[in-house]
Amino acid sequence: MTPRPALSIVIPVYNAALTLDSVITELGRALEGLGKAFEIILVNDGSRDESWSKVDALCQKDARVRGIDLMRNYGQHNALVAGIRHATADVIVTMDDDGEHPPGELPRMLAKLDEGFDVVYGVPTAQQHGFLRDLASATTKLLLQEAMGADTARRISAFRVFRTNLRQGFINYRGSFVSLDVLLTWSTARFSAVEVEHRPRQAAQPNYTVRMLLAHAADMMTGFSTLPLQIASLVGFGFALFGLAVLAYVLGRFVLQGSPVPGFPFLASIIAIFSGAQLLALGIIGEYLGRAHFRLMDRPMFTVRQTRGWRDAT
Repeated sequence: MTPRPALSIVIPVYNAALTLDSVITELGRALEGLGKAFEIILVNDGSRDESWSKVDALCQKDARVRGIDLMRNYGQHNALVAGIRHATADVIVTMDDDGEHPPGELPRMLAKLDEGFDVVYGVPTAQQHGFLRDLASATTKLLLQEAMGADTARRISAFRVFRTNLRQGFINYRGSFVSLDVLLTWSTARFSAVEVEHRPRQAAQPNYTVRMLLAHAADMMTGFSTLPLQIASLVGFGFALFGLAVLAYVLGRFVLQGSPVPGFPFLASIIAIFSGAQLLALGIIGEYLGRAHFRLMDRPMFTVRQTRGWRDAT
């Protein structure tokens, strides 16, 4: 009888046919060194190359490797949730498919988890992605801090170790906009981080671009936080005070000097400022209404085409 795994390693796969072999080989050696039973869950997120064929071959080669093929590209966090919901171990590890996360750092992260934490991030000692992507990543983490309500939000990474029972906190979540780090805060506040050496990517181009990071930040803000609405309220309040100040100036000038404020440019500028503030607020409210509309449509977080490595695989 195959022993129940102690670790489930979930890896979202996107156009990684050239890197999967080396990543899984190194990961397997590192996990065997831990002396714990494990399973590796590879989630093909609508890859446009031969990634699923590679996943299928790895599943046939090693019974500890499982594969999930999604119907299309849903995004990294959606693919992660798909793998997490299929995990059978008590502890889940998430990592990328490009060889950037060194499996040799897992013992340190697991040791930190055993200190009483529920989630441990393996954060890089230094960013290696270039100025624009690092800036976008830093902006995303700053926004995530508001959404998560946790100080450790600025020290997050796709290299995570957490307890599987945390998924009970979002087992019924069905929204198509997903941030795994926010979902984890629905179950625990015990976060920690360990600095690890992140290596250069094996792939030529990153799958997560600056545009995708900014889009994820926008999804996170409007999907899991009311910060934009609070900003809109503050902007509206600020411009209301500004309008009162302008009114006081106009009335004061008329009373003291007996003449109104001259000039069409002054009036046009005031109208433009207030119109812009109103459009900003309406745009933010519209974004929330749009997300509520998509939620009512009950769009799935992901749809599985086929699986490999499980007894009921199709």
